[in-house]
Amino acid sequence: MHRSSGRVPWAWFVVGLIVLTVPTLARAHARLVRSTPAARGVLTAAPDRVELWFNENLEPAFARISVWSAAGAQVDRGDAAVTLDDPKHLSVGLKPLTPGHYTVKYRVLSVDGHVVDREFPFTLRTP
Repeated sequence: MHRSSGRVPWAWFVVGLIVLTVPTLARAHARLVRSTPAARGVLTAAPDRVELWFNENLEPAFARISVWSAAGAQVDRGDAAVTLDDPKHLSVGLKPLTPGHYTVKYRVLSVDGHVVDREFPFTLRTP
């Protein structure tokens, strides 16, 4: 008769880790798939909006986007919104921009419950 030593064999430990990890990996966070302007983009004409598209639907009440100048001034119009007919699309209007470096900051909650908080730069140059 085999007596258990009270320790879980390593194989069962590994199986347990896999079982616990796979559902988490299957539910990926909202990932930015496209933006206008593009991340690290260099523009010669000032955009009037920043638009972001994600791979998952967003929770509109918890979607934020802002745009900042290199001097630390907020240059967006504060009208951030998830598009009603495309819940993967978030945008914000911009005040008139002058040449310089800008940072887009966003924080979104995807419908799977994960928060994503990121930023990316773009540059506006004189034509």
